[in-house]
Amino acid sequence: MLVSDSITSIKGVGKAAEEKFNKLDIHTVGDLIEHYPVNYDIFEDIRPIATVEEGETVAIEGVLIRNAESKRVRNLQIVNCRISDGSSNIFVTWFNMPFLAKQLKMGTHYIIRGTVIRKNGFLSMDQPTLYSKQDFVNRLGKMQPLYSLTQGVSNNQLSKAIGIALKEVEFPKEYLPKSIRDEHNLIDYKKAVKLIHAPKSMDEMLVARRRIVFDEFFQFSLAIQYMKNNRQINSNKNVMEPTKECEELLNSLPYKLTNAQLKVWEEIKKDVGSKSTMQRLVQGDVGSGKTIVATLALLMAAKNGYQSCMMVPTEVLAKQHYEGIIELLEPYGIKTVLLVGSMTAKEKREAYAMIASHEADIVIGTHALIQDKVEYDKLGLVITDEQHRFGVKQRETLAEKGNSPHILVMSATPIPRTLAIILYGDLDLSVIDELPANRLPIKNCVVNTNYRQTAYRFIEKEVQAGRQAYVICSMVEESENIEAENVVEYTDKLREALSPSIQVEYLHGKMKASEKNEIMERFSRGEIQVLVSTTVIEVGVNVPNSTVMMVENAERFGLAQLHQLRGRVGRGAHQSYCIFVSGSRSKDTMKRLEILNHSNDGFYIAEEDLKLRGPGDMFGIRQSGLMEFKLADVFNDANVLKEAAKAAKEFLDDDQLMKEKNEYLRQRITSYAGQTSL
Repeated sequence: MLVSDSITSIKGVGKAAEEKFNKLDIHTVGDLIEHYPVNYDIFEDIRPIATVEEGETVAIEGVLIRNAESKRVRNLQIVNCRISDGSSNIFVTWFNMPFLAKQLKMGTHYIIRGTVIRKNGFLSMDQPTLYSKQDFVNRLGKMQPLYSLTQGVSNNQLSKAIGIALKEVEFPKEYLPKSIRDEHNLIDYKKAVKLIHAPKSMDEMLVARRRIVFDEFFQFSLAIQYMKNNRQINSNKNVMEPTKECEELLNSLPYKLTNAQLKVWEEIKKDVGSKSTMQRLVQGDVGSGKTIVATLALLMAAKNGYQSCMMVPTEVLAKQHYEGIIELLEPYGIKTVLLVGSMTAKEKREAYAMIASHEADIVIGTHALIQDKVEYDKLGLVITDEQHRFGVKQRETLAEKGNSPHILVMSATPIPRTLAIILYGDLDLSVIDELPANRLPIKNCVVNTNYRQTAYRFIEKEVQAGRQAYVICSMVEESENIEAENVVEYTDKLREALSPSIQVEYLHGKMKASEKNEIMERFSRGEIQVLVSTTVIEVGVNVPNSTVMMVENAERFGLAQLHQLRGRVGRGAHQSYCIFVSGSRSKDTMKRLEILNHSNDGFYIAEEDLKLRGPGDMFGIRQSGLMEFKLADVFNDANVLKEAAKAAKEFLDDDQLMKEKNEYLRQRITSYAGQTSL
């Protein structure tokens, strides 16, 4: 069995299962064995109920002291019971498992395992797993891998398929030179992949993980540095001079730009008027005012006779930018067009014609901007917003639509400067590190699950005052072995908890683009008052009327991502609030979350988060999905990133990549960069 073989070559994976695996971006055997665990469940011995605490995932053994009761609440079938082990007792609830009401017998011993919560002052477990004595003993002490799943694919099914693949696949030859493996104390690739899926201890997992993370960063750094070394510094073919219209726009704004914004604007003006093409990253915290700086650059390009475009990651954000730019620039005779995937064929043809004829000065859109059918005329400036959502190759493809246009990329992800220099090594770096003076600071609180009902009342009060709210959950639907609030069921619970007059809807990344756009547009118009969502709203949703952000299971997110989510509120004239609800009461978890409680500064938060990171944080908590690595996390693995970047630089400086012995590595880098040749 080869890594390039279809997953249907694995016993037990038929056509129906293949379609579901494809939703997880698993198409080949190689994809399957590189579908790494997102966490591990370590089975520990049975604990007395009297010793367990809220937030812990534990196993208990006890007697059912009251017959199980079953009741229906709207579309939820709920089974309740109580179990005692002599030291204390605990309330247990199962959802949509009505058969348990008949199976569970009073006076019978049961072993259950789940996460301890507190309801109405009492210890409880929701949706624990029942085990036979032998099944539980067989799992004791083992690290059970937990994978990201989709509907119709269970953790056991995925784990079994990966086990078969690891036994039967012919692993590709080792590609990382022995000198690098020895210098950085890395195990070989085959051993690392096998261990990451079935470690016998935390130490084994960390050794395997380090090798795979190093690989991801090494390949990334090698591709970035190779392109940087081989990209000639282009002479400026699109020289732009300052225009009076930019000064007029600045003077007409109802606010003054901060010193940081003005500094970055001066850097951009200097770049586009210099001898070389601009290649600049503008890094600015959420709400720091990057968009107005970009708008000034678009206006300057247009008044110098050049076309420009802005590529953003979502259609909702593209439409928001489009509307905002029309409002600001139409008085100056600037024509702006929108180009997104959901437009009709006729609308797209009209947009293509306006772009090709240069009737359009500015084009705002998503990936649709880089389609072959789009032909620009005198494209002089390319802006990408939320750069980490686009691959390097996509940025290059967009730039190739013009004759060496100026490149401006923007990111609201607060990355410490030392890491930004590595990740954006081919760009000059600007930072907007001030917030506008008229922004009211967001009021934050970190609470446990006992506060939930109080939070609901607060949300209701804000809605009654005409405001709106977000509630963020970590999952789309119930996931085997992972205790976390999920969007679909949570929406039902919230509809019951809030007044019937409040419109509650949900949003998640697995919905069709048209459905997501419809929900966001209704929320933007105020037709939906409370939006329950996954982190799909993390990037660029601007609803100034939203004043409450409530994040469930906040301990499951990285601080940088929580800060990004918080940036969705505090964008209007009203006081805004962020409520971080932690399902864990561990001191380390609360210490991390308290950083958010005391600061709204994303760069400070990112730096502090790095200091608190340890081996136990390597799984389960990802940051912003920065660069979309499979396993590596820019924040968690900052030291490995620096190490791998240094190794890649030395490797290139010695001209090792072109040597015959490194042909397989060169092929991997070629594939990684998405190019036919390097």
